[in-house]
Amino acid sequence: MQDDFDETKERDLTEDEEALVKEMPALTDVGQARRTFLGQTITGGMGLFALMLFEKEQGLAAVSPSPDAVFAPAVIPENTITTTLKVNGAAKMLELDSRVVLLDALRETLELTGTKKGCEVGQCGACTVLVDGRRVLSCLTLAATLEGHEVTTIEGLARGEQLHPMQAAFIKYDGFQCGYCTPGQICSAVGLLEEARRGDVSHVTEDVTGTTTRLTDDEIRERMSGNICRCGAYPGIVAAVREVQTGKETARTWCFVEPEELARVRKEWQDDETV
Repeated sequence: MQDDFDETKERDLTEDEEALVKEMPALTDVGQARRTFLGQTITGGMGLFALMLFEKEQGLAAVSPSPDAVFAPAVIPENTITTTLKVNGAAKMLELDSRVVLLDALRETLELTGTKKGCEVGQCGACTVLVDGRRVLSCLTLAATLEGHEVTTIEGLARGEQLHPMQAAFIKYDGFQCGYCTPGQICSAVGLLEEARRGDVSHVTEDVTGTTTRLTDDEIRERMSGNICRCGAYPGIVAAVREVQTGKETARTWCFVEPEELARVRKEWQDDETV
């Protein structure tokens, strides 16, 4: 029994095993076949690559215009108007199609790409900017209708290196993740504060007789409901708006801007407004 399991003992081959061993090629033949296979593969790949280049050149030659070809004249824009917009404090004279929306005028013509293009149907709020201090959806606003009006984008909120208090609060409370919706969120929040100062009411306002509106968390959520954040940074956004409006610090888990710095920015901003 032990001899049957002795691996060192020489075993006899069956007739089928002996036939299989005789048919196996020598190691030198295997190596040569491998080298032959690799050489043929490389040669075939190079040939295929050359064929693809040839077909590409033939295709380009086939679509090359004939010297006698006649082309249609370039399309001349119609309904072109000249309008002057005051954007972030500077007058901008633009020649635009009368159907161009403010969003495209800002991004494509003025290269102010901070305003983001999202849904383009007025549902996500990513394109929100301020017109005369009031928030509007730039994807639904014709640029031609804003002659003589003051347009403020996210680029125009800061004063040089000095952030707007709302911008600083968004950083402090980590009110964003990917940041795509953040320009619209901040512009909307700034407009929200002006609405509260004017006493504009919302669907959740309890006292509609007041000259100003107290911004509870429910008020902030209701008024910011037109701005969608797919990252779900809503708690940080609410906390940022509430602190800027009340001046009182709220609970947070992240701290990127010290409270003293935010208070200094807010005080300087308020001092400048009273001058």
